[in-house]
Amino acid sequence: MRTTLNLPTILTLLRIFLIPVFIVVFYLPFHWSYAASAVIFAIAGITDWLDGYLARKWNQTSTFGAFLDPVADKLIVVVALLLLVGEHGTAFLAVPAAVIVCREITVSALREWMAEIGKTTKLAVSMMGKFKTGAQMGAIFLLLTQAPSWNGVVIFGYVLMYLAAVLTLWSMILYLKIAWPHLLQRH
Repeated sequence: MRTTLNLPTILTLLRIFLIPVFIVVFYLPFHWSYAASAVIFAIAGITDWLDGYLARKWNQTSTFGAFLDPVADKLIVVVALLLLVGEHGTAFLAVPAAVIVCREITVSALREWMAEIGKTTKLAVSMMGKFKTGAQMGAIFLLLTQAPSWNGVVIFGYVLMYLAAVLTLWSMILYLKIAWPHLLQRH
């Protein structure tokens, strides 16, 4: 089966190809490396919105794109969280980052298992999900713009990260609630 690359899929692939660039820029020994890595992360976020918008508007959705889009999102977010936790070196950031990463692994495994048994865990994108994503992306962006310190931007980034972690746990609970009856069945 041949997959035709369209602009939405190319934008998704761009997010993945930006990851090594993002890492290198983050570690450059220049004062502007924080701001530059934040801009790269913002570009990734914009392409995430744009690829979905264009795929729907131009009716260019595909199975490959539907698979790749959440993978690209998770990869850039997890890499950013790893970089930030390493740079900040504090439990204040490691705890919500671990919650977010653990939730992503749990929900991905849950979706895979549900698909394997012929069930689906489709949840409509809710306003809570949009707030979670906004808080998470905003927190990461803000924390990327600054060297580790206790200034207002970093503190607000931490607050948003904790908000994202709480909303992340809430969404995981919603998925588990849907899957729970299937998890209790005997096979």
